[in-house]
Amino acid sequence: MVVWLLEVSMGGGGRLILIAGFGVGMMAAMFASDDAKSAGPPWAEPRPVPEDFHGTKVVDKYRWLEDGNNPATQKWVAEEMAYTRGMLDALPGRDAIHKRLTELLSIGSIGVPQIAGRFYFYTRREGMQNQPVLYVREGVEGKDRVLVDANQLAGDGTIALDWFEPAEHGKYVAYGTSPSGSEMSTLHIVETKTGNALPDTIERTRAASIAWMPDNSGFYYTRYPKKGDVAEGQERYNRHVFYHVLGDDPAKDELIFGEGRDAEDWPSVSLDNDGRMLLITVEQGWTKTELFLMDLKKGTPPTRITTGKNFLYSASVYNGRVYIVTNEDAPRFRMFVTEAGEYDRDDWKEIIPQTGGVLKDASVWGGKIFAQYEQNASSQLKVFDLEGKNVMDLPLPAIGSVTGSGGKWDHDEIFYRFESFTVAPSVYRYSLDSRSTSLWAKVDAPSVDASAYEVEQEWYHSKDGTRVPIFVVHKKGLKKDGHNPTLLTGYGGFNISLTPAFDSENYLWLERGGIYAVANLRGGAEFGEDWHRAGMLDKKQNVFDDMIGAAEYLISEKYTDKDHLAIQGGSNGGLLMGAMMTQRPDLFRAVVCQVPLLDMLRYQDFQIAKLWIPEYGSAENPEQFKWIYVYSPYHHVKAGTEYPAILFMTADFDTRVDPMHAKKMAALMQASAANGSSKSRPILLRIESKAGHGAGKPVTKQIEEFTDVYAFLFWQLGMK
Repeated sequence: MVVWLLEVSMGGGGRLILIAGFGVGMMAAMFASDDAKSAGPPWAEPRPVPEDFHGTKVVDKYRWLEDGNNPATQKWVAEEMAYTRGMLDALPGRDAIHKRLTELLSIGSIGVPQIAGRFYFYTRREGMQNQPVLYVREGVEGKDRVLVDANQLAGDGTIALDWFEPAEHGKYVAYGTSPSGSEMSTLHIVETKTGNALPDTIERTRAASIAWMPDNSGFYYTRYPKKGDVAEGQERYNRHVFYHVLGDDPAKDELIFGEGRDAEDWPSVSLDNDGRMLLITVEQGWTKTELFLMDLKKGTPPTRITTGKNFLYSASVYNGRVYIVTNEDAPRFRMFVTEAGEYDRDDWKEIIPQTGGVLKDASVWGGKIFAQYEQNASSQLKVFDLEGKNVMDLPLPAIGSVTGSGGKWDHDEIFYRFESFTVAPSVYRYSLDSRSTSLWAKVDAPSVDASAYEVEQEWYHSKDGTRVPIFVVHKKGLKKDGHNPTLLTGYGGFNISLTPAFDSENYLWLERGGIYAVANLRGGAEFGEDWHRAGMLDKKQNVFDDMIGAAEYLISEKYTDKDHLAIQGGSNGGLLMGAMMTQRPDLFRAVVCQVPLLDMLRYQDFQIAKLWIPEYGSAENPEQFKWIYVYSPYHHVKAGTEYPAILFMTADFDTRVDPMHAKKMAALMQASAANGSSKSRPILLRIESKAGHGAGKPVTKQIEEFTDVYAFLFWQLGMK
């Protein structure tokens, strides 16, 4: 399963300094240097492009900024970056912020072991390594050996290890690398025993799904077409399934699945424990999945086993039976089983019914079903037998999140990774035989005293009365005086939950008395599919109302006030930030808006955004245009309005959300907002070079980026 999520939390923190007779805004003006004050933002010439959307006239003044190769756009971007650097580089405390972030980002990361025969493969990053390293261990307590070190591929750390998949018994490992955060992976193969690379190399394997044959002779995989094979711009779509025999020319690989299907279909592959049944899972947006089975022994074509209805399905095939997790008539999900050769829906048997928690995932490992649940945005783990009888509930160290798991059908052990706001990632090993759990590995965080902080989960009511949970993290003994610097974040979309996570950079904020708050908005997966669908398409405004409700709650409970409240979000969360600044500009002092979607009338025409039409809709559809236009942030900037201080952040190689969104929005707001040229409440644009949406970003770049974010927030909230 490719998870993509990815989303980075940011902030800054400290004690508020009060200067008699001066508000936060006037203090911010004092902090800015004379050099930073000397010039305003560069002028972006309005070049109006009128357009008719189903009878509604819309004018786009800055469409020319969509073309990143246009010399005029490049000139404006260069001037914009000089203006931003002039503002941010002059802020006080940057050296101290940079130094502390270097310490915090030196806290590493660890991945969950993937088992293959007697081998255990996992990633780990330590100290100032820019990228995680892939290690192999022979035996569960064996000695680690470096297998793939992406840090050796580029001096600046901008080539990332995107994914890896070991062969059935660990003889080989297929893995993908990509440059500059582009995520456009190239597949490579390494022999585990020797560390030698095989000559097989396959391009266009972004987020590849791999299923090795048991005899290591080849594998099923997904890849994209090359330019010229499809219509202009469609090389980002049309993900198909192929079969590759080791040593063969990939250009001649057999096409297995995808021909004639919608270009936006997203197939993934897996094999059963016998290597006979190929399962193809086809995602069609975030509310519908189809399952296909292909009997490799009989040579039959893939046969659909789902009904074509608008539900989600995932499955494992084990010993001739298909174990299916679905929200079909069960928004919190349940599990069925059926025989691999039976394709009639009536033959499915429910073995794990829907409960109060959300069944997030279930896999068949070691002859048992390992199930991960989510209850009130925190993880729970359960083990069932193959008939659905509960065997054991696995205790977790605290309220937090299971952020990965791994096992194998022929091993009696399961690994899982746990973390929370105050617990660094730790990997545990559960023995199915002895029913015991032990710590296998953990991330050391000596520079953080997590015991000094506390986490509370509170609830508030949104505009329509819906109860919404919010996590609030702060120092113990915090005084609710209504003036604490507070950073609020949210996401609200794509069936993604925001559960407790250990983000080491947040401690810079918490150490200085800042409050960090995470709101679990509708559109996410925290309470099942009903919660997701209540925040998508025509109901997207619910997400924005939930976020506004979270901010108002923090103020009403005397955590903070409007002058000390900042918000941050990226990607779909960047759209959330855009809606917040245009719908309630009075409610926040500062906004960090990362890799955002902002022009929702044209978003689907760029990068891979057609994949998101099932979540948002498209302005090309008359009815969906009405839903989108009413909140599209780019189209709701009001001239003469004072907005919060804003830091727009994007990257030149973002292949998910095009940088044009941040560029156009910054130009429009700098030209029309009351504070568009303000030196105390500025609107800034930061574009990272040789970087993408966030995945694979080197630690050195993260430190520089976080330094800008925290310096900006400290400045705006009047923090030392």
